[in-house]
Amino acid sequence: MSTGAVARRLGVSPTTLRSWERRYAIGPARREPGRHRRWTPGDIARLELMCRLTADGVPPAEAARAALGGAPGARRAEAAPSPAPGGPDALPLGAVRPECRGLSRAAVRLDAPTVAELLEVALAEDGLVTAWEEVIAPTLHAVGRKWATAGERYVEVEHLLSWQISAALHRIRPLPEPPRSPPVLLACVPGEQHSLPIEALTAALGQRGVPARMFGAALPAEALRDAVRRTGPRTVVLWAQSRTTADPALARSVAGIEWGLRGARARPALLLAGPGWGADVPAPRTERLYGLRSGLAVIESLAPPRAATGAAGAGPFAYGS
Repeated sequence: MSTGAVARRLGVSPTTLRSWERRYAIGPARREPGRHRRWTPGDIARLELMCRLTADGVPPAEAARAALGGAPGARRAEAAPSPAPGGPDALPLGAVRPECRGLSRAAVRLDAPTVAELLEVALAEDGLVTAWEEVIAPTLHAVGRKWATAGERYVEVEHLLSWQISAALHRIRPLPEPPRSPPVLLACVPGEQHSLPIEALTAALGQRGVPARMFGAALPAEALRDAVRRTGPRTVVLWAQSRTTADPALARSVAGIEWGLRGARARPALLLAGPGWGADVPAPRTERLYGLRSGLAVIESLAPPRAATGAAGAGPFAYGS
């Protein structure tokens, strides 16, 4: 495996691997022409042992000696199987991509720089939608399951991981908006603090040049209605993580808001996102969203054709592909 692939698998940065090789001689067994490092299964097993030891507080130099077999009991430690991949604090990931395991290991260690680097690599190499569906979301779900079964432990892991994901999403620069285009308005219902999924949706819309207005967590009901009246959005996306925060009455109220001249009044299409909403939609012109990729397709299908023209406020859209 390449150094980058090993780093993603272990949840450390490539710089850290190179530093360990330089300082402690814990490097790959061979190189390919051009000095490209290639790590064998034996090399990776030693690195995994070093990661476990350093996560337990063992100084790196001592951990490296143990991983290389130079400390008493090192071979027994290397051969002893862990109760779970990554040790007892590993997150319950199941069958996932190696990048998920690397990201989870870094999060459990509270290694914020490595979490940030792994997120940047996943977003750059896979694109936002694939990175969210195959790397970020599975790791978030594993943190939630670990927290649910461990009392108050691992709350700090969830907070650190969520903050780093949010920061990575906010670093994605949107394309310029088409002029005079009705935006997509995205908000969490009142009382809902979980906003990461619609942050991801907002970033993905921005990459496609779709005008979007994101209002984040727990937007008060009257503020939401005011925002709809002021922006005249083509679409409103409401996120509810749980049944306790989902508010069908609010959904009906938002779906009924009108604007524009008499005789040419307009209403938004309302999209309900998140597991808090039931299967039944509470109002006309309302639809459920079931994922980032399919949600993007639904929103883009509500856009007018690129060549559409007309009065101010009904100009051409350029949402991209």
